[in-house]
Amino acid sequence: MPAGTDHLCIRPRGVFRGAVLTLVFAGVLATAAATGALPRQEPAAGRAEATLRAGEGARDSATVDSAALNRAAADAMADGKSGKQAAEEFVSRSGDRWGAVYDKREYAEFEQALDGTYTGVGLSAGRAADGRVRVTRVQSGGPAARAGLRAGDRLVFVDGRPVDGLSVSEAVALLRGDGVPGSTVALRVERGRAAWTETLRRARLATDPVTVRRLDDGTLMIRVAAFTKGAGTRVRDAVRAAPADAGVLLDLRGNAGGLVAEAAVAASAFLDGGLVATYDVEGEQRAVYAEGGGDTGRPLVALIDGGTMSAAELLTGALQDRGRAVTVGSRTFGKGSVQMPSTLPDGSVAELTVGHYRTPAGHAVDGRGITPDLTAGERAEERAKTVLSGLGGGS
Repeated sequence: MPAGTDHLCIRPRGVFRGAVLTLVFAGVLATAAATGALPRQEPAAGRAEATLRAGEGARDSATVDSAALNRAAADAMADGKSGKQAAEEFVSRSGDRWGAVYDKREYAEFEQALDGTYTGVGLSAGRAADGRVRVTRVQSGGPAARAGLRAGDRLVFVDGRPVDGLSVSEAVALLRGDGVPGSTVALRVERGRAAWTETLRRARLATDPVTVRRLDDGTLMIRVAAFTKGAGTRVRDAVRAAPADAGVLLDLRGNAGGLVAEAAVAASAFLDGGLVATYDVEGEQRAVYAEGGGDTGRPLVALIDGGTMSAAELLTGALQDRGRAVTVGSRTFGKGSVQMPSTLPDGSVAELTVGHYRTPAGHAVDGRGITPDLTAGERAEERAKTVLSGLGGGS
């Protein structure tokens, strides 16, 4: 881990036996940075520190010689070249599809976002059907909301730069800027025939990855968008507060992962202790366990899809293998490799694959995903409600 960094990505007390483990989801920094989401870790003397990191592709992950990587970065710096760029090229040639290299600022954003906060203006952007970049969500109480921006507003310029020719992630990067609270960004906005320029001051904002609501039939719908800090406790508290006869729909669709510790706490809401997952770090077998005292009798259906990744797959596998939930939807993404972060000579951070994790029944996830008990497409939520009703958890 980077020297001098207080990594509290996971809180293993009572949940983990073995290495301090973090599961990191990829793509969020670029494509969802407007609302935040992403790792941190608590050092533990004498323990290996591992990171599970999501990515794309389906082949088995190769591993990288970290000593050779450090030498490549050091040699590049000695020649007056970029150590980070040399490391990126080294990892790219290695075949490690989950390996990645981050500069200090990028890694700091990871740490901040997985802690449940981010620096920004409090809006999400997406490309609409007309091809233009529009506001998709405005966070209540944030700078954008206070300025009166609304979902559907078109973003034309960000700090004088036209956004129509940019990818959404590039537009989001302009909104975030250098990530310094108090810095400003000027937005040219259109709403219908009106157009104006709004200057917003970036602020430190909190994410809200868990939403809980009661459906008309009494079912408790718990939607977990990401396992950032506190998400597991939110799930557990919601289950404990629910009426005894209420079934639970646990919606993990599109959940790109997050902190393994939070997924383990969420598992503890439905399991009375026991195994959540096993994993290996450089050949050494370790395990993740749920805490005791969970609600093991409440009807439970988990909704999953191809966007269910990493920590969300770990939770899905535990609930499915242990017969605690019926899973409905489509096959999950298939990210179950373990990365170990290390600091390079120039201060950048490399995360390299060192192992893989498996579900309680021993099923590998990486490159395979998890097949639901009941396959369902566009009407997955309706099918899940029907299944839950059959289990006695809805009308």
